[in-house]
Amino acid sequence: MLRSLFSGISGLRTHQTLMDVVSNNIANVNTTGFKTSATVFEDTLSQMLRTSGLPTDNLGGLNPAQIGLGVQLAAITTNFRQGSAQTTGKSTDLMVQGDGFFIVDNGVQKAYTRAGAFNFDTNGDLVNAEGMKVQGWMGDGAGTVNTDGQLTDIRVPAGTLIKPTASTTATVAGNITASSTSSTLTLGATVYDDAGVSHPLSIQLVGSTPSFTVTVTDMTTPPGTPGTPSALTFNADGTYASGSASITIGANTYAIDLTGTSNYGGPKSLAVTAVDGSSAGSLQQFQIDQDGTIIGVFSNQQKLALGKIAMANFTNPSGLEKMGMTAFVETSNSGLPQIGIAGSGGRGTLLGSTLEMSNVDLAQEFTNMIIAQRGFQANSRVITTSDQMLQELVDIKR
Repeated sequence: MLRSLFSGISGLRTHQTLMDVVSNNIANVNTTGFKTSATVFEDTLSQMLRTSGLPTDNLGGLNPAQIGLGVQLAAITTNFRQGSAQTTGKSTDLMVQGDGFFIVDNGVQKAYTRAGAFNFDTNGDLVNAEGMKVQGWMGDGAGTVNTDGQLTDIRVPAGTLIKPTASTTATVAGNITASSTSSTLTLGATVYDDAGVSHPLSIQLVGSTPSFTVTVTDMTTPPGTPGTPSALTFNADGTYASGSASITIGANTYAIDLTGTSNYGGPKSLAVTAVDGSSAGSLQQFQIDQDGTIIGVFSNQQKLALGKIAMANFTNPSGLEKMGMTAFVETSNSGLPQIGIAGSGGRGTLLGSTLEMSNVDLAQEFTNMIIAQRGFQANSRVITTSDQMLQELVDIKR
């Protein structure tokens, strides 16, 4: 008789645990990046009343006769199903589309999270709501990010500068209208020296079909210092034949590429189409690509890769241990983190200005709540009925 009492007690205990898990899931229905949990029950040891037996010539085989001694909790598993996307419009908010985790560090240990609600602190470190620093790889200042190096804090301070790049070539292209009358065409271009100092140039073409004289003048100090004139010639059909120009300013020589010019009878379209090099630039804004690359946009119109956010994946994500703050830590059964860039090695891609919502399914959780409630009621009724039967036994002797 007492077996049923203890079985009922075990049922109360496990269904209370089920209710605890369900209530936690519902409480985190709006928690960014939260992953729901589920309980798994199993029966406990069974008392053997009769063992099994082999069949004989006269008797058939016997099956074992056992009485179960109740239920126990087998596991509480985490469901890593993808949550819905919530657009926030905040450039530092990130969502993982697919598998994988962000890596954050509190200075003591690394943790792994799906919650991508990040922001920059006063030092320019990318951190989560708890101040844990997002991990990745920083660029070398020239747009190259070595993802084979050690993980480091992602830091993009306000006012970040990029070094100037010296100009080497200004490209002139387009058509010079064919004419036997001498004409003068003047174009302007700005080049930069090693220190990023700008030098305005005047490119003057004087002549008539099929030959022109090209003179490049440094207009830094008006009226300017002209370079050595050079010749530009065209074939009889108006195509480019030969000619180039250059000017030396200090230690730098700037070439004028004229190979894209022509001398047809059509309208004039001659223009400076490209100039390489740039001045120093300060960071104006940034964007984060799908592979986690942080692209800085600078005041000199240049774009540069400043760093790359690292991602981690695990052979057994369900083996991770929850540490609170919607983060996990590795365990012996989760396997070691497989660290790499987003979009590779089974790691999902990143979606900017978006957060992953909780994957709690309220319809399922309310159903589980009913199951927990009815299971608890049924087990309590087992205890009540067992007590009544014991009472009847006691009442035999009055």
